[in-house]
Amino acid sequence: MYILIDNKSGAPIYDQIVAQIRQQILDGSLAEDEALPSIRSLAKDLRISVITTKRAYEELEREGLIYTMPGKGSYVSPRDPQLMREENLRKIEDAMRDIHRLAAQSGLSMDDLQEMLVLTKEM
Repeated sequence: MYILIDNKSGAPIYDQIVAQIRQQILDGSLAEDEALPSIRSLAKDLRISVITTKRAYEELEREGLIYTMPGKGSYVSPRDPQLMREENLRKIEDAMRDIHRLAAQSGLSMDDLQEMLVLTKEM
C-alpha cells in the first residue's frame, strides 16, 4: 500500500489517507481480505498522529471498505457489487459534468453529444 501525504494540499490528512486507500481498494490494488498496516505503523511511516490514522480507518470502516478484527488488525472488506456500482456511477457523473462543460465551451448541442456517444461506442 502506498500513501502520499501532500502537506500543501488544503485537504485534511485523514481525508487524503481515506481517498488514497479507497482508490486502491476500488481499483483492485488492495485485494479482498488483505491486511492493512496497523494504525500505529501507518502513523509512524507517514510521520503523523495515531489519532489521524485512527480517524481515517474509522471512516473507511463506516464506508464498508475495511473491517477490523480486535487484536488482529484491519483488512480490506470483500467487494460489495452495489458499492462498486455506486462508485462507477459517481465516476460517470463526474465525467459527464466535465463533458457538459467542454461541450458548452465548444458550442456543441445535445444532438452532437449523442452522436459522439454513439460513435465512441462503435470504436
